[in-house]
Amino acid sequence: MEVAPTVPERSTFALRLAQARERAGLSQKQLGLLAGMEPHVASPRINQYEKGKHEPQLATAKRLAEVLGVPPAFLYTEDDLLAKLLFRWCELTTAQKKDLLKLAEGSTKSR
Repeated sequence: MEVAPTVPERSTFALRLAQARERAGLSQKQLGLLAGMEPHVASPRINQYEKGKHEPQLATAKRLAEVLGVPPAFLYTEDDLLAKLLFRWCELTTAQKKDLLKLAEGSTKSR
């Protein structure tokens, strides 16, 4: 019986980058260009990041997150609930962020 070779799972970064890019409605090339990459490498580089073949340096990850409108932490979290919160974080006003923090702090006191 022959067993098919296992395909390594994509990294959390690769999955989150693709999620955020698709949500933003950008092509891989568009994202790379907006993040400051040269036109001839923009699409291939984002493709390699999304396939998990390479992971960018932190400065590049921060630029990608900024372009995508997500906190850099979104690209690295394995926690799906936290990822959903971080996805929305940039859409919240400062007052809403403070209210959310108060809610979280209050819930830990009642335990």
